[in-house]
Amino acid sequence: MKTSLFSTTSRGLPILGYFFENKGPEILILGGVHGDEPEGVTAAWGLLKILMQNFNYKLNLTLVPEFNLDGIIDKTRMNANGVDLNRNLPTKDWSPEAKTVRYNPGPKPLSEPENQGLVQFLQSRNVKMITSLHSWEPMINVNGPCLEEAQVLSNITGYKIDTDIGYPTPGSLGTYAGLEKNLPTITYEIQRDMNLKEVVETHVPALLEMLKVCEAKYAP
Repeated sequence: MKTSLFSTTSRGLPILGYFFENKGPEILILGGVHGDEPEGVTAAWGLLKILMQNFNYKLNLTLVPEFNLDGIIDKTRMNANGVDLNRNLPTKDWSPEAKTVRYNPGPKPLSEPENQGLVQFLQSRNVKMITSLHSWEPMINVNGPCLEEAQVLSNITGYKIDTDIGYPTPGSLGTYAGLEKNLPTITYEIQRDMNLKEVVETHVPALLEMLKVCEAKYAP
C-alpha cells in the first residue's frame, strides 16, 4: 500500500488516497463526500484498517476515506466554500439552482478543487467501478451496470437496491459517472446515526465481499 495525494481542499489541505496495487481492475472507494455523514467515513477507515493488515485481492484499489476533508473538520455537508461536492460535477443536467443551501452546486460545474482532482483521477485511470459511502436512509443506489456488486451488499446488510434515490441529483457522482459514462457507481447510503461500532461490524464485511465480486467480474 502507498499513500499519495488524491486532491486538495478549497483551503489547500491535502486529500489523501491509499493505493493498493495488485495487477487487477481499477476500483475507487470514496468516503466523506459530505462532511456531516460520519458513518461513511467510519466505514472507509474500518475498511482501510483491514486491508492494511491483509490485501489479497487482484485489484488496483484506491481508497479515499475523507474526500471532503474541510467539511469533515467543520462537520458540514458542504466544503469550505459552502458547495455540495455531490452537486458540483459537470453533468449534462447541472443547474446553478439549489433546493436549499445544503445543495448549493457552486458557481459553475467543477468549480471545486476536490472535484477537479476526482475528475482528473477518473480521466487518467481505467476505473471499472466506484463506491461512494454516504449516510441517509438505508439504500444501495446503483447507477450504471453494478447490480451484482449491489446484490452482495444487500444480501449482507438487508438494504434495498434502488436505481432512483427518489429526487433529482444534478451534478452528482452517480449521474456523472454512472449514468452519463456508464461507469458502475454505487452510492451506499448507510443508516444515518447508526452506532459507529455497528457501522464497522456490518458494513466493512459487506465491502470486503463486494471487492470479491469486483475481482471476479472485472478480471482481465
